[in-house]
Amino acid sequence: MEAVNVIAKKELSEDAVKKVSYIKTDSIGQDTYYFKAGQVLAYHRHPEGDQVFFVHEGTGTFYLDDGTEETIALEAGCVVLAPKNVWHQIKADSELVVSQATVQPAGMEVRA
Repeated sequence: MEAVNVIAKKELSEDAVKKVSYIKTDSIGQDTYYFKAGQVLAYHRHPEGDQVFFVHEGTGTFYLDDGTEETIALEAGCVVLAPKNVWHQIKADSELVVSQATVQPAGMEVRA
């Protein structure tokens, strides 16, 4: 396996956040999300595993909601944890490149 430069491979979509999976094994998954300004990765949670986000480029806001909503400013170099079973979402202020790593299987629920 060779290294992947997620910034050099940046793919943006007009319609929605672009998700690209670069690594998937039975025990861990890694995806990179490419946001245009204003795009949102809507509230969801993972009942069976923590998720770690790494911000490579751009700015935005990370939301956590475990009964009380908390916001965290995102910028290049940030690392943020979405704990197991806690609702989270990302809103992009500018073009934003964010990767995540999640233990597998983590499950996923989308907030209605």
